[in-house]
Amino acid sequence: MSASHEHLDAFAGIFGEPPAGFAVPVDWAAVETWLGTRLPGDYKTIAAAYGPLDIGEWLWLHMPCAHRGWFDYGNWVEQTRRAAPGVLPFGATRTADTLFWDTTASDDPDQWPVVMHCQDDENAGRDPWRRFRTPLVPTLARLVADGLRPVVARSALLTDLEPTAWTPPPRRPEPTARQRSALTEGSGLEALTALVPPPESPALGKHGWEWLHERLGTRLPGAYVRLMEQYGAGTWAGWLRFHTPLGDDQYALAPWAEWYSDTYRSHRADFPQYHPLAVWPEPGGFLPFADSIDGDQLCWLTEGATPDDWRLIVVPRHADQGPPLESDLTETLLEWLRGRFTTEGLPWLGRSDECPLDYIGFEPFSGE
Repeated sequence: MSASHEHLDAFAGIFGEPPAGFAVPVDWAAVETWLGTRLPGDYKTIAAAYGPLDIGEWLWLHMPCAHRGWFDYGNWVEQTRRAAPGVLPFGATRTADTLFWDTTASDDPDQWPVVMHCQDDENAGRDPWRRFRTPLVPTLARLVADGLRPVVARSALLTDLEPTAWTPPPRRPEPTARQRSALTEGSGLEALTALVPPPESPALGKHGWEWLHERLGTRLPGAYVRLMEQYGAGTWAGWLRFHTPLGDDQYALAPWAEWYSDTYRSHRADFPQYHPLAVWPEPGGFLPFADSIDGDQLCWLTEGATPDDWRLIVVPRHADQGPPLESDLTETLLEWLRGRFTTEGLPWLGRSDECPLDYIGFEPFSGE
């Protein structure tokens, strides 16, 4: 009996036979070349036979595949493997935990023990790492013994998958000398564009600035307009999203600002102690224009003789309201990307062993 059969038999003995239907093809050689390492045999065998799984209605076993708009294995791996040196992700839970292999434990991937990053423990200030000390299948057996339901289903999170094998993304280009210099030197938009080159065609939307000013009932700071004309809508460092400024779909700037402002007013009426700010067009009210993937809002406080006098403020989702920021939009963004500024809602995204150039960047939204 081959090792592959042993893995399948062990897994099927706990969770049953593979779900019926199409199994997602995987080019494991391409995946392992992109990762720079071989993967455990039990994982490859199970993923090839079962596809992406919902295990026990609690744990998602991910695999190299893509679902447009929902999941891409490469993006997920690049983001999550930065949780700590020497870890490689393979799954997640419904309670926002992430499952990894500890790749530092052995030169043999089949011996890599499973570790789990527990988000609730991190939020509570406790050690977030649970160390199982066993590879994938024995760890799953232990979880079942501890109460995990021994059932599997094809993950609904990854339905309507691309029918071809997942294609690894191109490798991140090496930073240029200009980028390395801009990481520590310079200021303003010139330094920002040197650090993070803007896209060739910024996604702005189909309308003009006068349309937006009329829709919002105010002109906007010049620094914002200049930034948008360089970069357009998109996501900075995988965290901070700037809405399409001149669009009118529900996630464009004006509709989003209107929706969030109404939501904040509703919460303020019920819980004023947690929602102390005025909201545009109230005098001095905040006007949101960007948000984080965690729901924090980057806003202007509409105080001053002109919009160029407005200060920035972050409305954090999971913390008490803080004071306005001291620097303008461009400098705040630049220093945050450099790793020299952080506040609630704009956290430090790197680790002490990382250079910001290894992970910062700008991903423009498509024109659709």
